[in-house]
Amino acid sequence: MATSYKELGLVNSKELFKKAVDGGYAIPAYNFNNLEQIQAILQACVETKSPVILQVSSGARKYANSTLLRNLARGAVEYVKELGCEIPIVLHLDHGDTFELCKDCIDNGFSSVMIDGSHHSYEENIALTKKVVEYAHAHDVTVEGELGVLAGIEDDVVAEHHTYTEPDEVIDFVSRTGVDSLAISIGTSHGANKFTPEQCKRDENGILIPPPLRFDILEEIEKKIPGFPIVLHGSSSVPQEYVATINKYGGDLKDSIGIPEEQLRRAAKSAVCKINIDSDGRLAMTAAVREVMANKPGEFDPRKYLGPARDELKKLYMHKNINVLGSANKA
Repeated sequence: MATSYKELGLVNSKELFKKAVDGGYAIPAYNFNNLEQIQAILQACVETKSPVILQVSSGARKYANSTLLRNLARGAVEYVKELGCEIPIVLHLDHGDTFELCKDCIDNGFSSVMIDGSHHSYEENIALTKKVVEYAHAHDVTVEGELGVLAGIEDDVVAEHHTYTEPDEVIDFVSRTGVDSLAISIGTSHGANKFTPEQCKRDENGILIPPPLRFDILEEIEKKIPGFPIVLHGSSSVPQEYVATINKYGGDLKDSIGIPEEQLRRAAKSAVCKINIDSDGRLAMTAAVREVMANKPGEFDPRKYLGPARDELKKLYMHKNINVLGSANKA
């Protein structure tokens, strides 16, 4: 039997995006796979009074079980009430690649879905996206489409090279599909190694400086579809303190580099109203776990290392909401 997201106390992204575009900030879209991650996300967003998009990838559904994840999201609404601040919560499918997957999520209480047809031809992308939109809108669920391809690896999403979004295609794509938001490619990428050393410059200390985002493409897109909600994927900044901690305690992360936070803040002040962050959270948790296990090698209680990992993730996400996305006090 189908479950409506409204029964779970969730909201779709339509009004949230309108407020974000008008207000010059972006809604945080944080991926979760387990209890500690969703606790950290919700605690951070309640304490900063930020709306939030809880993202579930197809990989997360395989790992954690779709029923368990849905019930975690159901509990999220009650949990934030207990924390003392009712914030808007969207449950979103990240990188859905088939109509069947999107339909299953809609039927099981998701309030938003992404259909990523960017690996298809342009016309096939339109056809697939339109099919998902028609089903989703019949259930008052919002849909994110994608034009352009991001390089990198995230769960089952793999691409070796960028294909920047063509501004001349966006009007046609949006009008023919009916999507509610559009993920674009302007230089972000998935994973913790977003750029090769050859793509970067080095400062006087030898630190890699990544190439800037293509704000010229973003500005052209905004001219074509003014006020339309834009989404950035692959927007982790890859904090070097976490990379250093991981490597200090036995890790092997080489040339890990992300998107500078000042560029993300600039994007959040534009029509970019949803920014996806996943790898940063993985780095924060891994750094905390490695530090505990290295300093307390006899520890075997998962709560004693997952607890600090959760706390570090919460700290990171509070920083993102306040200083990067600008979503604090927007709930």
